[in-house]
Amino acid sequence: MTIPQEQFDDLLSRAALAALFYYPEIAVDNDEYSIQNDIAYCLEPVAGIGDADAVRLRAVVGRVITNPTAHRSELLALVIELAQPPK
Repeated sequence: MTIPQEQFDDLLSRAALAALFYYPEIAVDNDEYSIQNDIAYCLEPVAGIGDADAVRLRAVVGRVITNPTAHRSELLALVIELAQPPK
C-alpha cells in the first residue's frame, strides 16, 4: 500500500510539534508523559504503512523528537523514500 505525500506531510508536522514541546526533563516533571505516545501520535497519518517501514519510522521519529537538529534530515530522507510521489 502506497501512502500519499499529504499523509507524510501530516506526519512531519506532528513530529515538528512534538519536538517543539519536548524537553529532556519532561519524564521527571510529568509522570504521565511517554515519548511512545508522542511517536504514536506522529505516526497516526500513516497508520496503513507496512510493519517494517513503521518500525523504521518509529525509530527516526523518536530521535527527531528528542534531537530535531541532528535527525531531521534522516526523517526527511525516509519520508521521501516511502511517500507516493505527488501528482
